[in-house]
Amino acid sequence: MPGPQRDAERTQRRILEAAARAIATKGVGVSLDAIARSAGVSKGGLMHHFPSRDELLTALMGDLLAQFDEAVTAALDPADDAPGRLTRAYVRAVFADLENGERAREQITVMGMIGSDPGVTALVRDDDARWHQRILADGLDPLRAEVITKAADGATGSLLWSRQDPRELDALRDTLLALTRDPGALVEPAR
Repeated sequence: MPGPQRDAERTQRRILEAAARAIATKGVGVSLDAIARSAGVSKGGLMHHFPSRDELLTALMGDLLAQFDEAVTAALDPADDAPGRLTRAYVRAVFADLENGERAREQITVMGMIGSDPGVTALVRDDDARWHQRILADGLDPLRAEVITKAADGATGSLLWSRQDPRELDALRDTLLALTRDPGALVEPAR
């Protein structure tokens, strides 16, 4: 029955979006009643889709991580087959998200606030390990890839405490992308 399935998916989407907004503005302790009201459902309706606060928080983090995966996939250049292709898509996805500062600020705020929940922590740890393996398999020197992705992630985190100058973000993005064009070590090993 595609009709009821689509309705359930739309309701879950509304709940997740309402949860993200509520947590970003009121904190992780916001009531499930407030989230349900914001989503336009009853608390029972929310609990039908997410039987506990932990399940809601885990689903919310899973949704945010899946959105990033989709953004990276969309940023892959089909004509690019050089080492660093995935890392370039990662950088492009991060910086495309930064262009919508309010949305990115909300997401990073929510991720930080719910990140200490045990179910969420395990999910994030698994996602980080998966990304680490994917980036390591991308053909770049491991330290080079780590510096590039951590710098891109840091640009996102800086939304919480600093003003974002679009020219500086463009320059940082372009620098990180340029670093992906050379697969070798960033520095010569000390002897």
